[in-house]
Amino acid sequence: MTAELRPPSAAACPGCIAAPAQPIEETPKDARLALSLPGIHCQACISTVERELNATPGVHSARVNLTLKRAMVEADPEIRAADLIPVLERAGYEAHELDAGTLQATQTDRTGRDLLMRLAVAGFASMNVMLLSVSVWSGATDATRDMFHWISAAITLPAIAFSAKPFFVNAWSALRVGRLNMDVPIVLAIVLALVTSMWETSLSGEHAYFDAALTLTFFLLAGRYLDYRTRAVARSAAEELSALEVPRAWRLTEDGEEEVAVAELRIGDLIRVRPGGRMPVDGEITAGRSELDRSLLTGETVPVFAEPGVPVSAGEVNLTGPLTIRATAVGEDTSLHRMADLVAIAESGRSRYTSLADSAAKLYAPGVHILSALSFVGWYLYTWDVRTALNIAAAVLIITCPCALGLAVPAVTTAASGRLFRKGMLIKHATALERLAEVDTVVFDKTGTLTAGTPELTNLGDHTRADLEIALALAEASSHPLSLALSRAAREAGIKPATLGDLHEVPGYGTEAIWRGRTVRLGRAAWVGATQGAQTAAWLSVGGAEARPFVFSDALRPGAAAAVAALQKAGKEVLLISGDTTAAVEALAGRLGISRWVAEALPEDKAARIAQLSEQGRKVLMVGDGLNDTAALAAAHVSISPASALDAARVASDIVLLGQDLTPIAEACDVARRATRRIRENFRIATVYNIIAVPLAVAGFATPLIAALAMSSSSITVSLNALRLR
Repeated sequence: MTAELRPPSAAACPGCIAAPAQPIEETPKDARLALSLPGIHCQACISTVERELNATPGVHSARVNLTLKRAMVEADPEIRAADLIPVLERAGYEAHELDAGTLQATQTDRTGRDLLMRLAVAGFASMNVMLLSVSVWSGATDATRDMFHWISAAITLPAIAFSAKPFFVNAWSALRVGRLNMDVPIVLAIVLALVTSMWETSLSGEHAYFDAALTLTFFLLAGRYLDYRTRAVARSAAEELSALEVPRAWRLTEDGEEEVAVAELRIGDLIRVRPGGRMPVDGEITAGRSELDRSLLTGETVPVFAEPGVPVSAGEVNLTGPLTIRATAVGEDTSLHRMADLVAIAESGRSRYTSLADSAAKLYAPGVHILSALSFVGWYLYTWDVRTALNIAAAVLIITCPCALGLAVPAVTTAASGRLFRKGMLIKHATALERLAEVDTVVFDKTGTLTAGTPELTNLGDHTRADLEIALALAEASSHPLSLALSRAAREAGIKPATLGDLHEVPGYGTEAIWRGRTVRLGRAAWVGATQGAQTAAWLSVGGAEARPFVFSDALRPGAAAAVAALQKAGKEVLLISGDTTAAVEALAGRLGISRWVAEALPEDKAARIAQLSEQGRKVLMVGDGLNDTAALAAAHVSISPASALDAARVASDIVLLGQDLTPIAEACDVARRATRRIRENFRIATVYNIIAVPLAVAGFATPLIAALAMSSSSITVSLNALRLR
């Protein structure tokens, strides 16, 4: 080691000693990539995805979040999401790139953990205060009793301040705008119990009710936590849509191609989109031929031919050949951003729905407050004793505290959600069951919802073995959806590919090769000299012989026919609204017995149709899975999306269908009706309880402690009634 490289002897800290004397070049930062994985559903999926990604050269670490269905990857700077997506697709998992910068702006939800922590504090404090109360009940008197009361106060006051904070915040938010909610009487009951207890303790009274205040807080927090656990916390669908946009693009300049952030693109820029890439902006094709997959945006199942002059929209996928597009709309002006705006508007409309619990609070809270105030005034005028009047007023507030009403909804929702989860449905939104019970109209999307979204070969038996061998060899040279379906069907039938020469793909048209000296082609009708009919088909041409079609149809999703029939039998009107072609939509509607259908609908058309039905007084259930469905899903009275849907569609929906089978949808409507009936029964139970208990409290026969025990009994009764749904 040379003397020049030694650290200075005057360095006083290890950090300075360890620092090199000569500056070094800054190492490029690792790339942080985010991938959406809509198809993962279990621990095995997590292990497989992480193993495949970590085995990829250049990847340093990969972690999968099953709840968010997302993978976060740290890799070398030159690694791109486009390099990792094929790796996962070969392993059998659908993957899409997300903009990590957009996702970092979304705050992680901590509601569940916060509620659980407050619940634990309330439970621990109530147990300790109850032990002290037992000592008082056992005969502790005078100074000993006072000491136990002051210790209880020291435990209770900070515990209530922390644990009951959600109730205080919600009550203040309501009072500040001049309205009442269920938390207002809850807060008054807690505060009055504390005030009464402190009053009694300061006067060396025999009774304090700190345990009643803590028990009340504990029960109510348990109800809130139950409510939270019944659903996945929905993130903003608009943010998810933004995260699905392509974060980078290849811009053409005089010096060649340069990779830039999409935010840097301007109208008029020339952009290169490689096969398998997603369009970063709206634009027009200036060079190249290919085919576009528009299924996520429009619902069209058949790829669209793309050539110079054809307009493209952000989010469409380029399938077969490189394209050069000229940007005509960028940033917030793109079609994908306009769709995000539609979703945001629709979500704000749904938030105006008033839950049954809030409706009950509007009637319940004023009555409770008036009754407690009248009790205080009446007993004060009767006894001229503030202490007695305050005790009775506190007992009235506690015994009428809406703990049973607060549990009425979450207890039923938990039982109903558990039953539906076992059937393959996950309830996300707090009021989804209440809204589902009101549904009288069901709107289905077609591609990916009623159908599997993948083509299925229907006329394999109409072709000779030689044709099938040639077609298989040609199909395996392409990643076109029809080619993949043909390859799958032929392989399952035991067909072996023919030996071909000069095999190559012609972007936008099909595949071509030489077989025994003759030219063979598989692709578009016009390319092989055939006439395209109404059916979806790939055409095979062998030499100069007449071209023969391989016909495809969109396979029905399991349970689609049964679900439509069950909903119609239950008296609900069923509609089919799709962005697919008129012929495809009409054919599917005929297969399923749906009399009302709309084809070639744009995303805004779907949302407008839902809004029109809502204006007519219809309660609409929307079932969809694509980006083109997100605005309609958010605008509907209630919505369902399959687990196979993209993140944006799942986030915009209230209920997620975990399996492939659509049959549980009809049962969910029935369970929702019965759940709503149970909720109303629980409200009636709480009302009858109050009719019996309130006169006793007003007459002075119930101390605040007895009132707390009575309140707990009503809560248990409500919970047992809810369990009948299971």
